[in-house]
Amino acid sequence: MFMGHGFGASTASRRYAAIATGSRIEGATPHQLVKILFEELLRSIDAAAHAERSGDRIRSSDKQSRALSILHALESSLDFQKGGEIAVGLSQIYRESRRLVLSSAQKREPSDMIRARAMLADIADAWEQIG
Repeated sequence: MFMGHGFGASTASRRYAAIATGSRIEGATPHQLVKILFEELLRSIDAAAHAERSGDRIRSSDKQSRALSILHALESSLDFQKGGEIAVGLSQIYRESRRLVLSSAQKREPSDMIRARAMLADIADAWEQIG
């Protein structure tokens, strides 16, 4: 169907996913927006780790950059006045996760990324339970 338009199946799939995400963002509550960020973060880390194992340095680097950007956005959104110790703890986890993603990139090996993902998945699960 898309082949005649110069699109492959994977390109079409990515575009549909982007549209679906865009639709979810419109009208989302702040809680739902953070949930979407966590989903995108975990997806990016998974894709980066898979690309690293496959030797696809360009894709791995792209997905690592995406993960780092999302981690920065999550940390920047913390309210240290209202969040107190919880915000401080989350900030430390986000910073450690960024360190692990960067360490993986330097080593060209996904083990540190996988450790970061495990920490972040716990937070994402907790966030899901709150909602």
